[in-house]
Amino acid sequence: MNTLKPRILLVEDTPDIALWLGKALRQGGMAVSFAADGLEADRCLQPGHGFDAVLLDLQLPGQDGLSVLQALRARGDAVPVLILTARASVPDRVLGLNMGADDYLPKPFDLSELEARLQVLLRRQGRVKSTALRWGPLEMSAENGSVQLHGQWLALTKREAAALRVLLESPERTVSKEQLHADVFADEATGLDAVEVLIYRLRKKLESAEAAAGSPAQVVITTFRGMGYMLTRPSGRP
Repeated sequence: MNTLKPRILLVEDTPDIALWLGKALRQGGMAVSFAADGLEADRCLQPGHGFDAVLLDLQLPGQDGLSVLQALRARGDAVPVLILTARASVPDRVLGLNMGADDYLPKPFDLSELEARLQVLLRRQGRVKSTALRWGPLEMSAENGSVQLHGQWLALTKREAAALRVLLESPERTVSKEQLHADVFADEATGLDAVEVLIYRLRKKLESAEAAAGSPAQVVITTFRGMGYMLTRPSGRP
């Protein structure tokens, strides 16, 4: 995503959730550190910690998330904090925000929504160094939608670029045909088969560009029947 990666502290005591989120954030170009309880989180967030944002669960062993947040703000630390919790009642949300949280996302949540909210917090603090979306040798400007593959510009239509952006925002995660249709075609009177045609054209342009660069395929749009499409790398490639 950028050369100077935003540093994120993920405070989550459930190992499976922590690994899932950590992998997704790293694929999104962020450097992720972990804390599995409130005491460890408080130690990680002492002055000079260097984190650009904190993802903070509330239900933590040792010291709960609100106590971690309260201590952080008492030190005058303004690092953005996004609370993640199953405690989704209005009083809980109000309490967290009043204690200094920047945003609040109840579990279960959609990963794309978490990433979008985190990006908002990072931009608000001027902590995002680049707005490019990257996947291997593929790069798209998040500002104007221009696309490069192996350093060469790709001539994409507006719809092709829109579809590629959706896939780039969720690499190695399946994007349904319905989601692509909603994001690319909006309220236009087109059927889902228009998505198939669009992906076919986009896939061909990526293949042609890699062939022209004399490079083995490193970016692949894979179809999962009944599920959707996923931006992947060929087996064995980093």
